[in-house]
Amino acid sequence: MSYLHTTSSENGEPIQLFFEKYGEGQPVILIHGWPLSHQMWEYQTQKIVDAGYQVVAYDRRGFGKSSKPYYGYDYDTLAKDLNDLINALDLKDVILTGFSMGGGEVARYIGKYGTDKVAKAALVSSVVPFMLKTSDNPNGVPEETFESFKKNVKEDRLGFLEEFGDNFVNYKDNKKNISEAQVHFNWSIAAEASPKATLDCIDSFGKTDFRDDCKKFDIPTLIVHGDADNVVPIETAGQAAAKIIKDNNFQIIKGAPHGLVFTHTEEFNTIFLNFLKS
Repeated sequence: MSYLHTTSSENGEPIQLFFEKYGEGQPVILIHGWPLSHQMWEYQTQKIVDAGYQVVAYDRRGFGKSSKPYYGYDYDTLAKDLNDLINALDLKDVILTGFSMGGGEVARYIGKYGTDKVAKAALVSSVVPFMLKTSDNPNGVPEETFESFKKNVKEDRLGFLEEFGDNFVNYKDNKKNISEAQVHFNWSIAAEASPKATLDCIDSFGKTDFRDDCKKFDIPTLIVHGDADNVVPIETAGQAAAKIIKDNNFQIIKGAPHGLVFTHTEEFNTIFLNFLKS
């Protein structure tokens, strides 16, 4: 197993990020969604490596096999973790890929550190550019939704994760596309995450404004969103991001839920691999 000691620490102990690295060639960094881990990319990793690329997939702090500190779940810190990973592995010409919450790391990294080491970016079912409904973001999600998430995590985290997992893939509508076993596996990954990280990340992905970060994108960017996403609405995220990011390729997968990498795997993989090769 591979671990990176980041420049962050808590109580004198360094934060460790777990990562896996496969293949050779141009690096593709895969950043998972909330509340999963790098394991969510199982059905993309082999395809990417077989296409001639190197995959680097890591677990966000608080999730998967990475350290689970009590603090540090704001996007400035999470982007610093990503920067530490890129520098430690001496990665260049990177294709940054973020799913859902992971899109925030992509955006904040580019906003803070630029694109000297980045060739392309991909935002998949991403929370970018701004989830929260405000006076200048009328298509956002009401704050009450995120507060309800937090309340349910505090009171019955595992029960909430089960319900969220069904909504994640619109299970009733996609029983032919995803097995009950896969939905349960996703739940088991989420259940192993730090309760504090699970809670704190709700404010991070729900209330962080990435609109200024998006204005700094100066590289080809793929935006993929399902038009049946009930977790991160396409009007709030995908469509809004496409209006801000200059050089973007916006792909809408019809009938796809938030977890389209699980339910519309072949269609997504084709779109993504075509983007890598373009």
